[in-house]
Amino acid sequence: MEYCIVTGGAGYVGSHCCKELAKNGFTPVTIDNLSRGHRELVKWGPFFQCDVLDEGSLAPIIAKYSPVAVFHFAGLTYVGESVKDPEAYYRNNTTGTVSLLRCMKNTGCSKIIFSSTAATYGNPEYTPIDESHPQKPINPYGKSKLFIEEILKDFDAAYGIKNAALRYFNACGADEDGDTGELHDPETHLIPLAIQAAIGRKDNIKVFGNDYETPDGTALRDYIHVSDLATAHVKALQLLLKGSNSIYANLGTGKALSVMDVISSVEKISGEKIEKIFVPRRDGDPQVLVADPSKARSILNWDCSFSSIDNIVKTALEWHKSNS
Repeated sequence: MEYCIVTGGAGYVGSHCCKELAKNGFTPVTIDNLSRGHRELVKWGPFFQCDVLDEGSLAPIIAKYSPVAVFHFAGLTYVGESVKDPEAYYRNNTTGTVSLLRCMKNTGCSKIIFSSTAATYGNPEYTPIDESHPQKPINPYGKSKLFIEEILKDFDAAYGIKNAALRYFNACGADEDGDTGELHDPETHLIPLAIQAAIGRKDNIKVFGNDYETPDGTALRDYIHVSDLATAHVKALQLLLKGSNSIYANLGTGKALSVMDVISSVEKISGEKIEKIFVPRRDGDPQVLVADPSKARSILNWDCSFSSIDNIVKTALEWHKSNS
């Protein structure tokens, strides 16, 4: 049996990845401190409640299972929170990753698939964004992830620990079987907020800015289904297991959708009209943020089969109806 350690496996993307690993013959071993994860989302392998900063507990788990790789999702992910409390982000995200890598080095595990982010690029100098775009993050969240990418390069050069750093754009949707989905508190993402308004859990939805130089005045983003993200992670693992060098790749669709496009899809799929409140733009929100995913498609032999906006909304709507 081939095991994979999955830190943050009780979270949104991590739990979807656990399911995809199980589908491909691997046994995921979830490590999560449950500060933001959910025990009920761990369904496909052993679970240990443990913090990645706790090396005394972490190292024996890695040693016990001798994993073929570690999938690293554990970390904090709110941009606004990172500005208010940068210490937490550098400690949990960056220092936590160093602790994990030290345990991997000491137990002989030499492959890691890392949950990175488009936030490492900062404000786009051009779009679509490819991997050669300068990485100039504008908040502690993005900086913490970029620091990790640099640390991974150093651990590769010094200790031979190969990595796949996968830079997500807007993760969304839910497992089509309803086995796992998005359970964030507080919820800050557009699609679940629009769904909450459509099914009566919120009175309206705020649209931040309708004066951008875009077709309908609202910001353009790249929305990728979480199941497509999970597939890409497993394909990255398979490539590393074949002896590939470390990988750095964007995960997105390459297609731009406006805030109003997304809300319109939620209205169509739910059959409900959503009250929209237009408010000023948020500081630091770029007009357009879209991936060039051609590298991931090429090296991973991967595509976005779940990521039409209507399918994203349909799966998310079903999940939120079933999970209040």
